[in-house]
Formats: sequence, C-alpha cells, structure tokens
Amino acid sequence: MTAKILDGKALAEEIRGEVATGVVEMQQKHGITPGLAAVLVGDDPASAIYVRNKRRACDEVGMFSDSILLPADSTDEQVLATVQSLNNNPRFHGILVQLPLPPQIDERLIIESLDPGKDVDGLHPFNVGKLVQGRADFVPGTPAGIQQILLRNGHDPEGANVVVCGRSDIVGKPMALLLMQRADGANATVTVCHTSTKNMAEITRQADILVVAIGRPNAIAADMVKEGAVVIDVGINRVDDESRKRGYRLVGDVDFEAVSEKAAAITPVPGGVGPMTIAMLLVNTLTATRISIHGRPS
Repeated sequence: MTAKILDGKALAEEIRGEVATGVVEMQQKHGITPGLAAVLVGDDPASAIYVRNKRRACDEVGMFSDSILLPADSTDEQVLATVQSLNNNPRFHGILVQLPLPPQIDERLIIESLDPGKDVDGLHPFNVGKLVQGRADFVPGTPAGIQQILLRNGHDPEGANVVVCGRSDIVGKPMALLLMQRADGANATVTVCHTSTKNMAEITRQADILVVAIGRPNAIAADMVKEGAVVIDVGINRVDDESRKRGYRLVGDVDFEAVSEKAAAITPVPGGVGPMTIAMLLVNTLTATRISIHGRPS
C-alpha cells in the first residue's frame, strides 16, 4: 500500500478562497474589513517567520493586519498593556499572542487578559470551556485544520478509533476534545498518549486515525501504525543534512517514507498541517468579525 498524500497546502488555498469571499461579503454588507493583530515579544526567528506568514495570508484574503513587536525584555505589565489596548481597539476583531513568550513573562496571565471574543487562537479559558462543551466559537487553528483535512478528504472521524500522541494546550488537548464531541465531523473514540504512556506502540497500532504532535523527529515508525490508517503528522523538526544548501531539512514526527508504505493516507512535512493552521486562523478571524456584528449564536 502506498499512502495518499493529504495536501494541506492545496486545501489551505481553497479555504483562503472561501475566507476571501466572506471578507468581500462583510465589506459589502457592513462596510467592515476584518482585522487581525499579532503580538510578538522578542526576536525568535521561527516566531517572526510565522507572524510574517500570517500577515501575508491576511493580505491575500483582503483582511487588515498589523504586528506589534515588543522587546525580549518586556515585562508582564508592558505586554498586558499592549493586549488591553488591542482589546479596546475596534479595528481589530482578532488578536493572537505569538507563543512561546520569553521566560520572564507569565504566559497564562497574558492569555487570560485577552478579550475572549477576539481570542482567535482559542486559548482563553472561556473558549477552552466552550470547546469542552461542544459550543466553541474558536477552535485552535491546528486541530481545526486537521479536522478539515480529514473531512475534505473523505475520512470522517465518526465511529473511528483516534489516537492523539501529545497533550499540549495548542494541539493535543483541543484535538482530543474536538473529535470526541457528539457533533458532525467528530463522534470518534479518542485515546491520548503522552510521555508517561506505557506500551505506546500497542495503542497507536489500534488507531484508524493517528494524530502525532510530540516534537521528536521520526518518532513514529512503521511498526507502530496499523495497515490502512490515516496518519496526521503535526511535527516539524530540523535535522542536519549536509546535502542541503542550508545544512538541514525539515521532517515530521513520523517516519514518512516507511509509514507511507503502510498507511492509507498521510500528511507530508512540510506542506501538510502547517498551511492549514494559518488558514483556520483566518476562518476564526472572520468568525470573530461576524460575532462582533451579530453576537454569539445561542
């Protein structure tokens, strides 16, 4: 068996097209252009690239965007003041604080200071609670993107055994919460594995859908995957490669070559989950704009 490649890049382009249509409709009906603000503290190169890509995606769909850059030695009070000013600024319907923050910053404090109605990353406790209840306004971008990859490629999770490797607040936990809901595009039986899981391979081999977000290159080998499974690789890791001009290459958390011979479908790295994360951030920003006009659905 050779796995079908689940092309996140192409699907993200399709979703951005849908968002662009929604932006035009918002402008024509209400005279409003959705706005997204990104707060970046420090000069982490990976975070800077990610924020730049978000701004580029906003430009592509016709959204207004701005990046607020704060020095690496900023205090809690300085970051809080920036977030509060954005909360009060009607020009921005969505706000994201790029993580991770420098070590002296209380990340939880900053996240909790966000206006939940502008929290397009879905990390505020109010939005996490709504996700638990199956009433989320904003699902974090990576889990939401994974759900769309599955549904739009004919892999509805309903009734499936889903194994999620990783329990982060950004991917693992919301992924499990999203797919266990009694709702369309969910209704799965979900198991979460983590660093203290014993006999992980025995569990991953039971998965009809395997979502891997553990941050270790090639950690999932072919013998850990069931024949015909759908494999979603969230990882993105740099490994040394002297044959490449830049001296490294990007790989996922899954041994792509080996697992591709066993799985029915698999996401590549890069070009799989990553583009979908940004696309779903745009979806959430458009949703936040609609909520600002019409209020939350009952």
